[in-house]
Amino acid sequence: MKNIPVIFAALLFLAFTNCKKEKMAENPFLTPYNTPFEVPPFDKIDTTHYMPAFLEGMKQDSLEIDKIVSNPEEPTFENTILALDRSGELLTRVAKVFYNLNSANTNEQMQVIARDINPLMSKHRDDIALNAKLFQRIKAVYDKRNDMQLDSQQIRVTEKYYRDFERMGANLPEDKKEELRKINAELSMLNLTFGQNLLAETNKNFKLVVEDSANLAGLPAGLVAAAADAAANAGVKGWVFTLSKPSWIPFLQYSEKRELREKLYRAYFMRGDNGNENDNNEIVSKIVNLRVQKSKLLGYATYADYVLEENMAKNPANVYDFLMDLWKPALANSKKEVAEMQKIIDREGGNFKLQPWDWWYYAEKVRKEKFDLDESSLRPYFSLSNVRDGMFMVANKLYGVTFTKRTDLPVYEKNDVETFEVKEADGRPVGILYLDYHPRDGKDAGAWCTDYRSAIQEGEKRIDPVVSLVCNFTRPSGTTPALLNWDEVTTLFHEFGHGLHALFTQGKYYRTAGNVPQDYVELPSQVMENFAGDPEVLKAYAKHYETGAVIPDELVDKIQKSGKFNQGFETVEYLAASLLDMDYHTLGTSLAISAEEFEKTAMSKIGLISEILPRYRSTYFSHIFDGGYAAGYYVYIWAAVLDADAFQAFKESGNVYNPELAAKFRKHCLAECGNDDGMVQYRKFRGQDPSVDALLIRRGLK
Repeated sequence: MKNIPVIFAALLFLAFTNCKKEKMAENPFLTPYNTPFEVPPFDKIDTTHYMPAFLEGMKQDSLEIDKIVSNPEEPTFENTILALDRSGELLTRVAKVFYNLNSANTNEQMQVIARDINPLMSKHRDDIALNAKLFQRIKAVYDKRNDMQLDSQQIRVTEKYYRDFERMGANLPEDKKEELRKINAELSMLNLTFGQNLLAETNKNFKLVVEDSANLAGLPAGLVAAAADAAANAGVKGWVFTLSKPSWIPFLQYSEKRELREKLYRAYFMRGDNGNENDNNEIVSKIVNLRVQKSKLLGYATYADYVLEENMAKNPANVYDFLMDLWKPALANSKKEVAEMQKIIDREGGNFKLQPWDWWYYAEKVRKEKFDLDESSLRPYFSLSNVRDGMFMVANKLYGVTFTKRTDLPVYEKNDVETFEVKEADGRPVGILYLDYHPRDGKDAGAWCTDYRSAIQEGEKRIDPVVSLVCNFTRPSGTTPALLNWDEVTTLFHEFGHGLHALFTQGKYYRTAGNVPQDYVELPSQVMENFAGDPEVLKAYAKHYETGAVIPDELVDKIQKSGKFNQGFETVEYLAASLLDMDYHTLGTSLAISAEEFEKTAMSKIGLISEILPRYRSTYFSHIFDGGYAAGYYVYIWAAVLDADAFQAFKESGNVYNPELAAKFRKHCLAECGNDDGMVQYRKFRGQDPSVDALLIRRGLK
């Protein structure tokens, strides 16, 4: 290579530096968002922006931590705990956008970035969590917290951070810290790979293509139209049915072609278990074994002991006792449901034993016979816009808040995402709400609530949250709007409950504001489900999409009477998955058999009947292997005890929109829920401990 003159080299370096600075300046993450309400500028964000922003965010966060550690002054709440609580602003900003979109609207480039950034983020988190000097300063404040004239919330956040660092290994010797780093890094990559494999198995690797219209027998017109649209989008002839819930569930409910029902359901329950490049069996075993190692390293008997220590349940024995108390009546109910369906099969000359892929089809027949209710007759009253407006109406009547649609805010998927400005009754801002409704290839299955900015009180100013609800609901077809089934209706109300929790959160510290035990998290969401099905509420929002007619009393009555329908099945499949989760995470030694064999043994032990599979089999149990619910899937039914008891308070008051109760629930269970232990906050609202009776009665199990 020829020598370059010194001056030319210097100019070249200067040009390169300036170019780099210009590129950095163009990165929307690295400057304040120039958008209304400072929402993320989705229209300006490109995949090339993520990695530079992540690297700069980690750099700034490390400098902020170094500043805390190197501070020559004696550790105080302000220079240590508060400084830690406020650190990492840029990293949080880019991470919230990236990880949220990687779940809701990913692509191949983002998946590559996720694989590249994961080990870097794992190392960065461990560099902070295992920083001995930082922990010494936290401990210094913790040890003197009662003598430093701190208020109750300053003491609470100090205690939370101290416990966090203890639980993340801050007290371990250096060699054990290094071992923990390796475990955390490997777990991080395995969790990511599990999720990416599942996304491919759900959205890419299977489609049921129907070419003969005779094979559409029994299917509702709306489902057929949606399948035709899916086929057109896929460039194939006929009709396409997929593994997204709006497609496979109604197909199993109504298709008269048993062999096609089996084919579709088998593809669903074999996800991640096909011996291909997306197989998750080995990943499950590795994750479980690494969690065993991690719990031992941190001084816990099992990973479940480690997780549950911070939850309301406290220990695995309490969770098992709780689940098994529900399992016995639920299993008995499910066996009765099997008998009812088998009678229909025999009566129709089916000459076969009920199988898992038959359940939805024959359960629908039982529903029609017992309650004269065809779920397809409900859909016209549940257009997506009506259900959305209905949940907004409930929030307005309970809490006085209003929702105004905004069309000027940037979104990441213009055809699927809506935005709303949320205000108090007196006009004060509450936050921004994003609603993302429909399935697409780059979106994970299921429904969830997340945020792009968390609520926090900074002095006299409240930083308003930016909250997002992500769902996978039936798409509109032709001139017909999206018409939801009952499960989708309750799911939207459920996620909206999470959204209200995020919107109403109050607090001065990120670590405690809105932060609750995992088995409390589902209380705000499940309370809202109760409102969705209340007769008074239904009559206010369930209106025919063509005529505007209010849902007739006859249908409302049928919805109420069928509320206990199929609860044996729904409770058993859920509990089976919860118990499988607990069995994996109460292992005290490495998993000695395959995940498949472990699952079979676990289900045999509790007597799961062959007609029902656990709601999530191991290879697609995203909640526990990719979603933060390890040793915690039980929380939905734990919170169901709370939500049934809480809604009972509204019903007993004689006013389902009781404003005084709503104000107490908002204050103690939503806004200030992070101020104390979960049950303490619940008692402040209810004035008593919750009773399990309301849940058992509601599900027809008592």
